[in-house]
Amino acid sequence: MQRHGWLPLFLLAACTAANPQWEIQNSGTTADLRGIDNVGSRVAWASGANGTVLRTEDGGYLWQACAIPPGAEHLDFRGIQAFDANAAIVMSSGKGDLSRLCKTADGCHTWKQVATNPDASGFWDSVKATTTESASILGDSMRRKCRVWSWSAEGLAPSYQAKCERGEGSFAASNSVLQVVDTPQVDPVWKYTLRFASGTESRAYFTVFREEHTATCEPCEGQINRVGFTLGNSKSLGIFSFAFRDDIVGVFVGGDFKKPDASPNAAGYSEDGGISWSSVQTPPHGYRSAVAYAAAKIWITVGPNGTDVSTDDGRNWRALHPDPAFHEPPDADRNWNALSLPFVVGPRGRIGKLNPHALAPH
Repeated sequence: MQRHGWLPLFLLAACTAANPQWEIQNSGTTADLRGIDNVGSRVAWASGANGTVLRTEDGGYLWQACAIPPGAEHLDFRGIQAFDANAAIVMSSGKGDLSRLCKTADGCHTWKQVATNPDASGFWDSVKATTTESASILGDSMRRKCRVWSWSAEGLAPSYQAKCERGEGSFAASNSVLQVVDTPQVDPVWKYTLRFASGTESRAYFTVFREEHTATCEPCEGQINRVGFTLGNSKSLGIFSFAFRDDIVGVFVGGDFKKPDASPNAAGYSEDGGISWSSVQTPPHGYRSAVAYAAAKIWITVGPNGTDVSTDDGRNWRALHPDPAFHEPPDADRNWNALSLPFVVGPRGRIGKLNPHALAPH
C-alpha cells in the first residue's frame, strides 16, 4: 500500500536531481524487519521476526514497540497493511499454521488472530488489505495449486486458484508480489484485476487475472495472461517484487538472494498492465527485494548490497551511494528488505527514511 503525502517536497527536489539518500532511524529493536507500510500523516507501521510490530506517529522520530499478538512470539511477520494510527492487519509467513493473519483496532495494544492457513503444506507470501475487514493473501501449496485467499468477516476462503508447475511458489521477501486492483482504469467491465509473481527453479512467472462483474466463480480458476521468464537455474533466483504506478505501467525486480552481488537479467518493465514485459537496458546492481514508485517516472529499488534508482520507468537503473556531505554511514544504501516510501526496513531492526532535501544539488 503506497501513499504519497510526502511527494510535493520530493517532486520539487527531483526536478533538479534524483539522488535519494536514507536517514537511518532508531527502531529500538534488533529483529529482522520485512514489512513496512506508510499510512501518511506521519503514521507508519513495520513488522518482522519474533512477532515484532512497530508503529510511529511522528514520521519516524520515535518508533514504538507494539504488543506481540497472542502466540506470535516466534512468528515471522512478513507483511503489514495499516489504515491509520489505530488499525492494522499483519501477516506471518511459515509452513501451514505458521501463516496467520492478525488485526488490531486500538493502536496495537491488543490483537485478534482472524485467520490461519488451512493448507498444512502451504505458505503465505503476501497480503493486500482493502479495509479492516477484508484482505487478499497469496499462498503456495505443495499440491501444485497457486492460491489467492480472501479473508473477510465471513472467514477465509480461496478466491482464485490455478494449476502451478512442480515446485512453483512465490517469495515472501517484502510483501510485494501480489496486487489487487478493485477498479481497473482500463476497462470498467472488470470487477478487479489480480496480479502476482511466482516461479520454479528454472522459470519465473507473472500472472494477470481479471474477473468480470458478472462472474460468480468461487473460487475462480484460470488466468487472462501468464508470462514466463528464464532467469537462470536456481531455487533462490526469481521475481521478488513488483509495483505499478497506474493500471498500465509497472516494474519488477529480483535476482538471487544467495548471490546478492550477481546481476542476472532479473528486472523488467511493462506498459500494458503486466500482460507483457520488456527486459531492462541497464539492470540494478545485484539482487533486489523491493521496488516502489516515487514520482515523475522515478522508481527506487533496494536490496542487501545497495540501492538503485530509475528515472525512465524502469528501463535503466543506476546505483546510489551514501553522501559524506550528509554525514551518512558507509552502509546507508544497503542491507534493506522492504519499501513503503519514504520508509525502508532491513535486518537487525534497520529503518531508514528518504530525505527529500538530499535530492537537491550539492
